[in-house]
Amino acid sequence: MTMKVWTEKYRPEKLDDIVNQKHVVERLKAWVKEGSVPNMLFAGPAGVGKTTAALCLARELFGDNWRENFQETNASDQRGIDVVRGRIKNFAMVKPIGSDFKIIFLDESDSLTPEAQQALRRTMEKFSDVCRFILSCNYSSRIIEPIQSRCSVFRFGRLSKSDVTKYASKIAAEEKLSVTADAYDTLYEVSEGDLRKATNILQACSGLGKIESDDIYNIVSQVKPDDVGEMMKQALSGNFHEARKKLYDLIITKALSGEDVIRAIHTYIFKMDIDDRKKLRFVEILGEYEFRLNQGATPEIQLEAMLAQFMNASQ
Repeated sequence: MTMKVWTEKYRPEKLDDIVNQKHVVERLKAWVKEGSVPNMLFAGPAGVGKTTAALCLARELFGDNWRENFQETNASDQRGIDVVRGRIKNFAMVKPIGSDFKIIFLDESDSLTPEAQQALRRTMEKFSDVCRFILSCNYSSRIIEPIQSRCSVFRFGRLSKSDVTKYASKIAAEEKLSVTADAYDTLYEVSEGDLRKATNILQACSGLGKIESDDIYNIVSQVKPDDVGEMMKQALSGNFHEARKKLYDLIITKALSGEDVIRAIHTYIFKMDIDDRKKLRFVEILGEYEFRLNQGATPEIQLEAMLAQFMNASQ
């Protein structure tokens, strides 16, 4: 039997089941009662319910005919003008089934080229009587103003620790997983409020039986706070040899990327009990070396130089 992906298995099917986002859900439920919706723009970080909200809305509006009256297209896969002139326009031209209109959901719409967005604007105008558009994006500023002005904009907030823990606990109970309290804390930390990522991590850990904090760090290949903390303490105390040894343990033995180490250091800096001016100086150093890595510099050399800079800045 094929194992079902948990992100789909546990995706809410009703608006009332969506995690948090109450300000969005209440407005969508009101439109369901009216039987009509405007064009919409869903903006917010990944994994907070934008796609789920669109799917739940379609189910409640169209009932058994929701699949025939709903089309989902990912703009990051097809971002050019051809997808608007072809797939989207062709679906918009087809008559709705059992309804006055249908819905086109365009995920990651901020990936569309400017030309494609202009074509989309014209398509939205031409088929406004029989088709509604829901655009989902991480950054609404990347959507051209003529499209934004034709949409009701919804801002999806990042989910809280309690939201992620409650949702993950429900999955753990259904799947009969044993998850420690520390593991739930780590799950939230590494997922950063992204329910899709948190669910995928849980499924990846499901074969372990009892899931602990270290298991999650190992699955996602992310730096443990204790490891980066020890490296920073050695560097800031002037013990470059030990700091470098810990660095090489992270990037060679544990095969973590330079970017992973920098992100972990960034998180650690803001938890340090030091003067804010020093924190600002450390972040300035961190930004410089992240830029160098993005430009293709050698990670080992750059991270060693970064530790040396931290040592000098701490004096």
